[in-house]
Amino acid sequence: MPELRAELIAAARRMAASGLNRGTAGNLSVRERDGFLITPTGMDYETLTPADVVFMRLDGSHDGRRKPSSEWRFHRDLYAARPEAGAVLHAHSPFAASLACLRREIPPFHYMIARFGGDTVRCAGYATFGTQELSDAALAAMAGRSACLLANHGMLLHGRDLKHALDLGVELEALCEQYWRACQLGEPALLDAEEMRRVLEKFAGYGQQA
Repeated sequence: MPELRAELIAAARRMAASGLNRGTAGNLSVRERDGFLITPTGMDYETLTPADVVFMRLDGSHDGRRKPSSEWRFHRDLYAARPEAGAVLHAHSPFAASLACLRREIPPFHYMIARFGGDTVRCAGYATFGTQELSDAALAAMAGRSACLLANHGMLLHGRDLKHALDLGVELEALCEQYWRACQLGEPALLDAEEMRRVLEKFAGYGQQA
């Protein structure tokens, strides 16, 4: 679908404009038919054309003139495991990467943590980029969640579609920055489990409903 390829490129460029990515770091994909479209490895998003976008199947095979992102495995595994995932975003944004390098999960210092499905945003254990071990660690950290940090790496999340995934990426980076800044002044006060349960219930019906 040419329109979806163009939409993917436009969203990838917005990742850089929103501060989530610099250079060729990070990657983005969107579900299509029996697989997904993904950004190619090592290419500047500003230079991409629809023909550069790679179509991948869930068995790991791909079509096109370019190689897929080296991180295609956690994209593939999220689409296979999470039917609600319509798009997957991975970024090396400054504050998410800083917390990931501390291997620190984000605790319930702010109620908006519930936006990602739980009372924390977990940090996945470290594994070499592009490996199945990293994908396995990421999916374990995302159990019951729509996002996680990747140790010594960055952020990973899924959304309903490309716009939703990008919006969530911006929100997660903002929360990482807020937590980082709060930690400079002391130990942030955390919301308790009962309050986070109430917030999660409210988020279940949050926003405009179809």
